[in-house]
Order: sequence, then structure tokens, then C-alpha cells
Amino acid sequence: MEFKTLLFEKDAGIGILTLNRPKQLNAINGEMLTELSNAMDNIAADDEVKVLIITGGEKVFAAGGDIAFMSGADSLTAESFIALCHQAFDKVANLEKPVIAAIAGMALGGGCELSLCCDIRICSENATFAQPEINLGIIPGAGGTQRLARLIGPGWCKYLTMLGDPIDADTALRLGLVAKVVPPDQLMTEAKKIAAKLAAKPPGALRVLKKAINYGMNVDLASGLAFEQKVFALLFSTQDQKEGMKAFMEKRKPVYKGR
Repeated sequence: MEFKTLLFEKDAGIGILTLNRPKQLNAINGEMLTELSNAMDNIAADDEVKVLIITGGEKVFAAGGDIAFMSGADSLTAESFIALCHQAFDKVANLEKPVIAAIAGMALGGGCELSLCCDIRICSENATFAQPEINLGIIPGAGGTQRLARLIGPGWCKYLTMLGDPIDADTALRLGLVAKVVPPDQLMTEAKKIAAKLAAKPPGALRVLKKAINYGMNVDLASGLAFEQKVFALLFSTQDQKEGMKAFMEKRKPVYKGR
């Protein structure tokens, strides 16, 4: 896969997608969103990729949307842009493979919202998070009022989106916005370590696990439990379930084949 605003590489079942507009601090524009959408389609169809890491590099994750573009937009243009955001970000959120966000430096506005689409977020000690849209006379439009509230609760979501102030890595960890904080020089090493562990898990179980959690966030408890019951039972028809339990009984490591 070759793109203008993204870089992609894969090794040992791990795909790494890097936002690549360094002069613009990886600000998200229409071209990047189109390429991100296409990349997610390709990754979804690539059986060699078991786990995806999304990063912005060593200095910045993404400093939000492209303000130069948005400053001249009318309502119809703004809605079309956000629709494109939702299309691309939803593909990240719904990818049937684990997605890890490895965040260094700023994750502001749309950058923070992109990280919210990932299943696991880790960051470096120099990371900064914010939803500063209110300071521009607008609100978060790429999931910041929805995914962020579901992740850290409506109270903290309102605090961050209404004030627009940044928070540091330690605060993000305390709020549950990220799962782990590491020194900057260990960020990708840690992300790859987590990815390697995930790549060794049964892919079918990971897929339905992600679906069950995502589905349960949007329905009542009874509906979520009913869905969990069905997919739990479904896994007992897979070879990986047989292998996992047989390996446990035989005190050996399982070898999963995704069947």
C-alpha cells in the first residue's frame, strides 16, 4: 500500500500505520481521511495482518483537523468533511482485528478522536490530549462527544470538551483514556510487545470479543448479555476453542489457526 499521507508496514502479523504529514503536525485533512478509509479496507482484507498499530511517529500523533481548510468551510462543506471523518474512523473502530494507538506528543481534536476508535491506547510520557474545538467556536465532530463520553464518562467528557484544556499523560491514565504510559523511547517497543501478544491469541475469539464489547456499549444490559451468550456459545463450534482447551489440559502452548 502506497499513500501520500500515510505509511504502512507489516511484519510477523503486525501492521503499523503511521500518519505522515509531519510539516502539518499530522493534521487530518480530506486526503488523509480518504487514504485512511482505503487503508482500513485493505487491512481488513489482509489475512497476514493480525493486529494493527496506529501511530503518528515519535514527535506527534495528530494535532487535530486541518484548521486552514475548515476556516473557510460553510455548513454543507463542514458536514461533508465530518461525514468523511465518521466513515474512516468507523472503519478503524469496527475493524475485526485489534487496533492499538501508540501516541507520542500531541493528540488534539481529531487526533484524540482517532485514538478513541482504537481498542487499546498507550502513550509516551510526553503525550498531551485535548478536545479544544470549543475555543474555535465549534464542538468535537468526529466522535469526541460520543466515544469520549462512553470511555471516561459524561462528567469528564464535558469537563474536557467544555473547557478545551489539555491534559497530560498521567491524567489521561487516571481517567482511563489510555491503558499505559511509557518513556518516549519505549513507545513502539511496548506497542509491538502488546501487538505480538494479541497476534498469538485466537483471532475468531478476539473478533467476537470486540464485537460484543462494542455492541454492548450501545444497547441495554439485557440485550448486551443476550448477545454475549450467543457469541460465547458460537465459539464452541470452532477448532480454536478445541485447541485452546486441549492445550490447557495438556499443559502446552496452543497453536491457533483462525478456524
